[in-house]
Amino acid sequence: MEPDVRLVAFSGDHLADFALLAQDAEVRRFTRFPDPPRRDFPQRWLERYEEGRRDRTREAFAVQDGDGTFLGLALAVAIDREAGEAELGYTVAPAARGRGVGTAAVAALTRWAFDEQELQRLTLLIEVANVASTRLAERCGYVLEDVRRNAYVKAGPPTRRGDTAVYARLR
Repeated sequence: MEPDVRLVAFSGDHLADFALLAQDAEVRRFTRFPDPPRRDFPQRWLERYEEGRRDRTREAFAVQDGDGTFLGLALAVAIDREAGEAELGYTVAPAARGRGVGTAAVAALTRWAFDEQELQRLTLLIEVANVASTRLAERCGYVLEDVRRNAYVKAGPPTRRGDTAVYARLR
């Protein structure tokens, strides 16, 4: 049974939950979040996504359950309106992992991108070592298109590099 998941426009109300999420070792390992995050990271991140919302180049959602509990993030990291494409991303809070929350969130985000934004092509960029995310992408109908060798860069210290799997889904 798919969990009850809602995508809610990310706002300042979510910053405390976001700050906790940014401290999680798995999130820091497999996302572009800085490691370690600076104290002002949550506020700066919110400002960047608010600007993207205004110019329609990115979008951020808090993933919540029916009671409004914060479960993670669902993101349109970069939207190219002219090309009809977007890079999507997500992360799940530690307490919500293993319950299908990520799959439900990516499915909802995909529907939003295709139905509400009328985009034609969506991608997920996933570090190859993140096996759970590659499986999730496949469950959500994304197809592995490419592996970019040594393309994932995680600022350190120390700086870490890895391979990036490119998954895509067409409208």
